[in-house]
Amino acid sequence: MQSDKGLYSAPRWRLARWLAEPGPGVPDDIRAALIAQLYGSLPVFAAGAVNTIAVAAVIAGRKQTVPFVIWLVMEIAICLARLLVLVSAHRAARLQRPTPTDLHLLLAVAWSASVGFGAIVSLASGDWVVAMLASLSAAAMVGGICFRNFGAPRLAGTMILLSLGPIVPGAALAGEPLFYIVFLQVPMYLAAMTAAAFRLNRMLVTTMRAERENSHRAHHDALTGLLNRAGFVEALGGRLAARAERPFAVMFFDLDNFKPINDTFGHAAGDSVLKAVAARVRRLLPDDALVARMGGDEFVVLLDGVTAEMAQQTGHRLISEVALSYELSGEMHACIGASVGIALGSRRRRRRIAGGRRCRALPGEVGRQIALLPGVGRSNLAALRQLQQSPKAPLPSAA
Repeated sequence: MQSDKGLYSAPRWRLARWLAEPGPGVPDDIRAALIAQLYGSLPVFAAGAVNTIAVAAVIAGRKQTVPFVIWLVMEIAICLARLLVLVSAHRAARLQRPTPTDLHLLLAVAWSASVGFGAIVSLASGDWVVAMLASLSAAAMVGGICFRNFGAPRLAGTMILLSLGPIVPGAALAGEPLFYIVFLQVPMYLAAMTAAAFRLNRMLVTTMRAERENSHRAHHDALTGLLNRAGFVEALGGRLAARAERPFAVMFFDLDNFKPINDTFGHAAGDSVLKAVAARVRRLLPDDALVARMGGDEFVVLLDGVTAEMAQQTGHRLISEVALSYELSGEMHACIGASVGIALGSRRRRRRIAGGRRCRALPGEVGRQIALLPGVGRSNLAALRQLQQSPKAPLPSAA
């Protein structure tokens, strides 16, 4: 899972890692998506920054004492630093460069501490108008902190504690007995909002897991675990667009004498053979190769950065691997073959098919070229040649 704006780096510093921890057992892709959510958007950040700076400025203008001037300077400096980090992080993510996640998290904590500092010095000042304004501002920030950062509930809890917690010692310093009620109110509010952040985090992670599983089902073949047609087309478009300077080969192959296995031993045996073929092909090919089952006994492969000779060699190895015997049950074995067609793509052709209808049509066009070889298909990709038509294998028999 990746943010629409790009991929954001995971924190590296120990404290930042602790703050950003979403909980045990969260997959890496969901963790990456949760980190991206912590950055939020510039308008959301601006609303909070303008509020805290405005409150600090108004109170500093009213009191004109050192603690309040220090608070105003802290607010301006921290908010400017957060703005610079936020803008640079968004830019770095779009360019697929490392983002300053550690600094972003620590500045968020510093900002909440600054809000808390303003609350305690305002309450200690004895000016009830100033105290009310600073306390209301701190309380108003808690909701935003919780709902913006619940992807990292420890961060949310820490920020809530630092922004609202100082109201308790501030009330003690104020010397006003009526303020002592906050000794009960603030801890209860802190506990409730922190618990809410953890609950929202669990709900979010559960939802993201469900979305992840649904996406996997929509883009993968349930039997073999390979990509399905939709998944292959989507991955193909992204792969071709991302690596536009590399040649590629698309290999389309189907299985010979597969139907007799279904007819003789049933579909369960046929499914077992398909799963075995998928496992063999996956082991044979590089990790970055795209492999898909298009339906029935038809498969397609995208090999990146290969020459015609390399694609040819891979095709021969694939045919040899598929042709090995398959154990069905007990001492029953089956032999099948594979017919392979290859289409090569140049850099120029790659750019032309990298998206849209051309990309969706490519697997079918390559498949049709198996019957047309050695001609040139309408996809404008050169059909290399059919590597081998496996000899007709006999019906499955007892070993």
